[in-house]
Amino acid sequence: MTEIEVKILEIDRRPIEKKLIEWGARKQFDGRLRNLFFDFADGSVRKDKGVIRLRTKGERTVFAFKKILGQKKAKVCKEIEVEVSDFKAMQEILAGMGLKAWSNMLKHRTSYRLPHAQFEFDRYLGQYSHIPEFLEIEAENEALIWNYARRLGFRKEQILPWSTFELVKHYAKLGR
Repeated sequence: MTEIEVKILEIDRRPIEKKLIEWGARKQFDGRLRNLFFDFADGSVRKDKGVIRLRTKGERTVFAFKKILGQKKAKVCKEIEVEVSDFKAMQEILAGMGLKAWSNMLKHRTSYRLPHAQFEFDRYLGQYSHIPEFLEIEAENEALIWNYARRLGFRKEQILPWSTFELVKHYAKLGR
């Protein structure tokens, strides 16, 4: 599957959420995510613009591989996800393959869905709690993302094709 998404930083959630609900968006998730990111000791996965992630989302555990294909107007990734039954067992499988967890991120996510688009309000917890709440818009194509972002009142310069780690680096540079 191809994932196409953008991030919009330091948002005022209430008016955005209000508009989404007025447009008929349905809340799909409201809860905590735990993301463990894995790589080999030589960093080869990240060097090749890849991501190996094990995530808990409520009661579910999802394993994912992502490969960044482009980041011009939106972040475009090849994404393969599969639900697994046991978080700990999957960690052991990855360790047995020589992969080590290099980042552990906790966040609270609220997700809304409209036809052909997903809106996610993310607020990091723990060591990344200094990062203000932000919005991710994911859609079937860039034009749809830009249309929704414009309708929500955002300008082009506010819409960023960043990965999670570019977001973290941005706030580290700001000293937050």
